[in-house]
Amino acid sequence: MTLKYGIIGSGAIGGYCGGKLAKAGKDVHFLFHSDYEYVKSNGLQIDSVDGDFHLSEVNAYRSTKDMPKCDIVLVCLKSTNNGLLKEMLTPLLHKNTIVILIQNGIGLESDLQEVFPDLNLAGGLAFICASKNEPGHINHQSLGKINIGAYSCSDISILKEAIKDLNESGIDTKLVDYEEARWKKAVWNIPFNGMTVVLNTTTDKLMANPNTEKLIYEMMLEVIEAAQHAGVKNIDSSFADKTIDMTNAMPPYSPSMKLDYDYKRPMEIKYLYSRSIEEAKKNGYNMVKAAMLEKQLLFIESQYLK
Repeated sequence: MTLKYGIIGSGAIGGYCGGKLAKAGKDVHFLFHSDYEYVKSNGLQIDSVDGDFHLSEVNAYRSTKDMPKCDIVLVCLKSTNNGLLKEMLTPLLHKNTIVILIQNGIGLESDLQEVFPDLNLAGGLAFICASKNEPGHINHQSLGKINIGAYSCSDISILKEAIKDLNESGIDTKLVDYEEARWKKAVWNIPFNGMTVVLNTTTDKLMANPNTEKLIYEMMLEVIEAAQHAGVKNIDSSFADKTIDMTNAMPPYSPSMKLDYDYKRPMEIKYLYSRSIEEAKKNGYNMVKAAMLEKQLLFIESQYLK
């Protein structure tokens, strides 16, 4: 089966994943925004710890109305832009299209399913340190793994074929339990995204200080307890230890929320914090530390988004 891929949000993660797929010869179509003209003229450059490469010919589009219908759509937009998905996704869909939301947070798929009741949906959790700081140029610093959980896929075989394509392209990809995948990613996201903003720092500095390292670990345990209250299996304090070890092995890193703060863009507070806290509360658990961080982030954002 030859799948046709659409990349919505060709930033750091979308550009990296789509670039790897295209380099491996897969049929990939990219939606670009501000760097459309640059990529059309100059192609896409990926500087990677696994080896640099350049795509001189890129199927680049300015609007999804000009793109073909796709079998797999990777949505790598910031979740702050999910209100645009009704208009953006519609031209790409056929009856069996699977949309994979490679986004951070809790509740993303359920909200999109309300907009598209019959849509085949999956959640993608990227463990990839990458950034795009200039047009058509992506810097992949470390890691390179995606966990995918089926949310409402009528035909899992198509999703498995996409996972095979991603692995063949050099992206370590596994099919995992959906709830487990979302909450396990939150164990990293909730402490590091918010704390790098509130303390205006990077991950390595948080880990180097015993006080903030202790707080990070306590927040991880809080997310793990919330996950357990949600019925997630295969998650306990050993996952926090593993996540700490993974972070210590990473180069100094500014998570996506920190970059949004630096550039004074809207931050992904809703799905990373508010929805996680709401979900935990429904299950009888209060995420006290996460709720404090949420309120601090909302205050910080209110100071520059008038």
